[in-house]
Amino acid sequence: MTSLTTPAPAPATPPQPPSGPRRTRLHRAWWVAAVAALAITVTGALSGLPGLLVDPLHEEYDWSRGSIGFAVSVNMVLYGLTAPFAAALMDRFGMRRVVSGALALMAAGAALTPTMTAAWQLTLYWGLLVGLGTGSLAMAFAATVTLRWFVHRRGLVTGALASASVVGQTVFLPGLAWITENLGWRPSVVTVGLAALTVAPLAALLLRDHPADVGLPPYGAPRVVPRTPPAPGAARRTLRVLRRASRTPTFWLLAGAFAICGASTNGILWTHFTPAAHDHGMPTTVAASLLAALGLCNVGGTLLSGWLTDRYDARRLLAAYFAGRGVLLLALPALLAPTVQPPLMVFVVLFGLLDLATVPPVIALCREHYGADSAIVFGWVSTGHQVGAAVIAVLGGVARDVFGSYDLVWVAVGTLCAPAVLLSLVVRRAAAG
Repeated sequence: MTSLTTPAPAPATPPQPPSGPRRTRLHRAWWVAAVAALAITVTGALSGLPGLLVDPLHEEYDWSRGSIGFAVSVNMVLYGLTAPFAAALMDRFGMRRVVSGALALMAAGAALTPTMTAAWQLTLYWGLLVGLGTGSLAMAFAATVTLRWFVHRRGLVTGALASASVVGQTVFLPGLAWITENLGWRPSVVTVGLAALTVAPLAALLLRDHPADVGLPPYGAPRVVPRTPPAPGAARRTLRVLRRASRTPTFWLLAGAFAICGASTNGILWTHFTPAAHDHGMPTTVAASLLAALGLCNVGGTLLSGWLTDRYDARRLLAAYFAGRGVLLLALPALLAPTVQPPLMVFVVLFGLLDLATVPPVIALCREHYGADSAIVFGWVSTGHQVGAAVIAVLGGVARDVFGSYDLVWVAVGTLCAPAVLLSLVVRRAAAG
């Protein structure tokens, strides 16, 4: 007879150490920043495209360059006016909704532009729709992403997002110029529209308004930060800040200087450089490549200017930038030729270094004088930048229609930089404390 015995329980298996180093997932903040950079990159491509369209639209429709410039100016003004309210819109409706809606507006404006038959439609499609869309994705959007999602690496992310617009121009412009020259202007417009349409669903899927929405702390924070309920009257606060700032002379000095900044960059160079170079026999693709190279130099110039602003008087830096820019614009008519010569390359490098270099000193002066309201004040000062750009975008086209050349425009805008030097130096230092 076989006896039945209960087997002794097996000893517990001790926990095994992990077989390799523990892998950490990439923080969601970096995905949000990546999608934001893509959206701003597309915005940059749309902002750089009008310079490629002036000649084709003039030749096909016989529209004056002034009327084409007017549509571009509406775009620039709306870009500037929308920017101060962008943060309030994102506070009220959510960052994801505003960004997706802005990209949809840009895609719609680009899709409708090839169907137009009258100049007023260019103003409606490109000026209104694209202007509202791009204005919603201005620097206020970059600041919102950085403030909500990052505690560490804020400077890095802010710089990267600020440069994304220039990267968009640098990456897209040469290809769009080739498309425009070989296939026509319509495919180039459709290309940027499709780019905006492609990024829109990514924004809807990957953007989140706040890390607390997905149970995460901001990058670099030790714990989850509760989301602050949207403050009522954010738009009213934006207007109140404008009312208070407009009573100070510093605001008007900075706004005036920044208006000349916009006139001497977006208004003349990024809008009229390509057709002006084409007037001198330079192929459109070559002119667009020069603008792309100028855009690359922007990144280095902005970083260097930020470093200098931390160490030297922002007012004197700003004055020096305007002085250098004025001299370069006065020299440009003598540098344009059918082929690229070394002096023109020197212009591209130097102007690229100075193009966005004005931004860090102006931000520093706004912060010095307006403290907690400085971001909103800078938004309104940036509106002056876009108004100046819009005025010169129109007048530059009118001058080309009347005089048959852009030479007078370069000289006039170069001379206009002299008052900007004086405006910068007249800004007073803020009182200590």
